[in-house]
Amino acid sequence: MMRRFALLLAFIGAPLTMPLVAQSVVGYTPANADRQKAAEQAAIARPDPSRASVMSKALSDGPHVAGTAGQARTRDYVIAQMKAMGIETDVKQYDIWMPHPTSVQVWRMGKTPKALNLKEGPVASDPTSSKYPETLPINGYSGSGDVTAEIIYVNYGLIEDYATLDSLGISVTGKIVMARYGRSYRGIKAREAEKHGAKALLIYSDPQDDGYGVGDVYPEGAYRPSHGIQRGSVMNGDGDPSTPGYASVKGAPRLALDKMDVPHIPVVPISYGNAGELLRDVRGGVLPRGWQGGLPFRYHVGPGSVTARVKVVTDTATKAIKPIWDTFGTIRGTELPDELVIVGGHRDAWGPGAADNVSGTVSILEAARAVAEQVKAGWKPKRTLVFATWDAEEWGVIGSTEYVEDDTLRLAKGAVAYFNQDVSAQGGSFGGGGSPSLRPLLRDVARTVPYPGKPGTSVYAMWRTMSHTPDGQEPSMGDPGGGSDFAPFYNHLGIPIAEWGFGGGGGVYHSLYDSYAWMSTFGDPGFNFHATSARMAAALMMRMANADVLPYDYVEFARTMQTYVPAVQMALGAAGWKTLSASPIAEAVGRMEQAALAYNTARDNALAAGLSATAAKNTNDALLKVERALTRPEGLKTRPWFRNLIYVADENNGYANMVFPSVNEAIRSGDQALTQREILDLAKRFDAATAAVDAARSALKP
Repeated sequence: MMRRFALLLAFIGAPLTMPLVAQSVVGYTPANADRQKAAEQAAIARPDPSRASVMSKALSDGPHVAGTAGQARTRDYVIAQMKAMGIETDVKQYDIWMPHPTSVQVWRMGKTPKALNLKEGPVASDPTSSKYPETLPINGYSGSGDVTAEIIYVNYGLIEDYATLDSLGISVTGKIVMARYGRSYRGIKAREAEKHGAKALLIYSDPQDDGYGVGDVYPEGAYRPSHGIQRGSVMNGDGDPSTPGYASVKGAPRLALDKMDVPHIPVVPISYGNAGELLRDVRGGVLPRGWQGGLPFRYHVGPGSVTARVKVVTDTATKAIKPIWDTFGTIRGTELPDELVIVGGHRDAWGPGAADNVSGTVSILEAARAVAEQVKAGWKPKRTLVFATWDAEEWGVIGSTEYVEDDTLRLAKGAVAYFNQDVSAQGGSFGGGGSPSLRPLLRDVARTVPYPGKPGTSVYAMWRTMSHTPDGQEPSMGDPGGGSDFAPFYNHLGIPIAEWGFGGGGGVYHSLYDSYAWMSTFGDPGFNFHATSARMAAALMMRMANADVLPYDYVEFARTMQTYVPAVQMALGAAGWKTLSASPIAEAVGRMEQAALAYNTARDNALAAGLSATAAKNTNDALLKVERALTRPEGLKTRPWFRNLIYVADENNGYANMVFPSVNEAIRSGDQALTQREILDLAKRFDAATAAVDAARSALKP
C-alpha cells in the first residue's frame, strides 16, 4: 500500500445530514429485496476467524516482494484456495520493468569509516523474522550509484521544506539529504531531492512519528523499534513506467530509462537507529521551528561535520524485466454476464505483509468462500462477480493498472463497481470511503454486519460511536484520491469504487515485523476483524450483483460536490481574479442534484410497482454513464493518465487528495485563462452526467 496508508486511520470527508433509520434495500423490488436480505444474511454468517488466521499465517510466511519466488508462492496459494471453493480461476502475467537492488550499503565517513548495519534483524518472539533472508532496505525504483557527500537534514523533504532552506541560503546541491517519513508520499521526497540537486536521499522513520514517541516498540508494543525500516516505492506514476498508459503485454514498446518517470539518484530507507548515527553530529544551519524530531539530541540542518557514502547496485542491466501475476476467481452472472462487480486487493508485500496486504487478500478469499457457498445453496448472481488479487501494487499500483489498461474496453462498458481491500484489518476502528455515489450503500451494508464482541451492535453503530459522529450526521468518509488499486478503476476510467477496513495504532508498516506474530498479538489477535471485513465484502458483492436497478446515490454525490465549491471560490479570490467565479460549477451541480432527486423518486415508485427487464436494463445502461461523463479522454493537463475530474492525489504531496483537480491545478499554475476554461469544462461535464441521470429516469417509464 502506498499513498493511501493513512486513510484507514483518519478518514476525512464532509459530514452529511442523512436519516439514521434502517431503509429498504435500495434498487430492489419488494419481493426481490426480501430474498436478497435472506441471502446476504446467510453469507454474512459464513466467514470464519479461524480460517482467516490459517490463511494469514500461510500467506505471511516470509517476504513476498513482487517479481520474486515468494510472490509466486502466494499466487499459487490463492489460486488453490479459489479452486477448492469450486470457483473458476485465471492468472494474468505481465512483464514489468522493475529493477531490484542487489546491494545496498551506507557508511558514515571519517578517519575510520563505519558501515551501518542496515538489517532489521530477527526478534526471538517472531519466528518469521528469522525464517527467511530479509528483504534488502529497498526503495523501489531507486536509482543506482555510489556517492559520497556531506549530510543535510531536510525535515520531511516537502516542497515547503526546500523553500525554507532556500530562504536560509542553504543549498542541497551535491549533498546527501536526509528526510523523515511522513506528511507526503516518499516518491515526492525523492522527486524534490533530485530536483534540488541532491546526490542521494536517505529516508528514515523518526521515533516521534511511529516509534517510541508514540508507544511501546515491537516486540513489547506495536510500534517501530530502533532498527525497523519502512521500505516502499519512490515512483510517482501508476503502472509500469516503461509502458505509460498502455499494458505491458508481449510486443509492447518500452521507453528508454532516461525517458521514464523514475528517480535517477540512489534512495535508501534506513532505521531511526542508523539515522541517529548520521544526524547526531551534524552541525551548521539554523534549525527551523517544527523541524526537531524525536531522537535524543538537538537536530541541526548542516552541512557540517558529517559525510556519508551511499551505494546502491541494481539488476537494471541484467534482469530489469520481471514477471508479475494477477489472480482472478470468477462466478459468472446468469442474466447480465457482461456486467462486472469486482473486489480486489494487492497480494505483494515488502516483508511478510500480514497487515499490508495479507489482511486484504484473506478478506477477499473469505468473501469468495461465503459467496461460493451461497451459490451452492441456490443463490444465483445476475451479474458476474470477480475476486481479484493484484501484484506489484507496492511498486506503483502496477498489477491492477496493467489489467485495466489491458482490458479497458470491457471494463469501461461493463464494470458496475470496484471494491478495494487494502489493509482490511489491523485494529478495531472501522472506516470507509470511495465514490460518494456508493457511500450510502457502504453505510447500509455496515448496518447489517455485526461488530465483533458486541452482541446486538452493528459495524455501522460502532463506527458512529468510535468516530464520535454527532446525531443527525453520518460518519466522515475518505475520498478516492489515489495510491491503491482503486486508482485505475476510478481515476482512469470513472468506475464507482468503495473501500473499507479496520484500522488501529502500529508502526511496522512495510517492515520485516508486519508479520503473523505482530498481527496475532497487536493487530487482530482473534482475526475477527479479518472475518468482519470479509462479511462486508460478501454482502456488498451480492448487493451489487442482483440489484434490479444499480444502487448508486447521485443525490449524495451532488451534495458532496457542493461542499467543495466554496473552497474553489476562495482560491479564485486568493489569486486576485475578481472576474472569475465558481458559480458555473455550483449551478451545474445544483441541476444534477435536482435531477437525482427526481430520479430517486421515480426509481422507488417504479420498483414498488414492478419494473420490466427492458426498463431495468435501459435504466442501468444510463446509470453507468453518469460517472464516466465526469472523465475526459485527454485527462489532466499535468497527468494525462488521470482522466477523472473529481478526485486525484495531489501531485505535490501524494498523500493529500485534491478535488476538482483540473480546476484547482489551473488555479495553482496561476493561469487565469486556463482556469476559466477548466471551470466551464467541468460544469459542462456535470451537465453531461445530469443528462445521464435524466436518461435513467426516462428509461424507468413503461
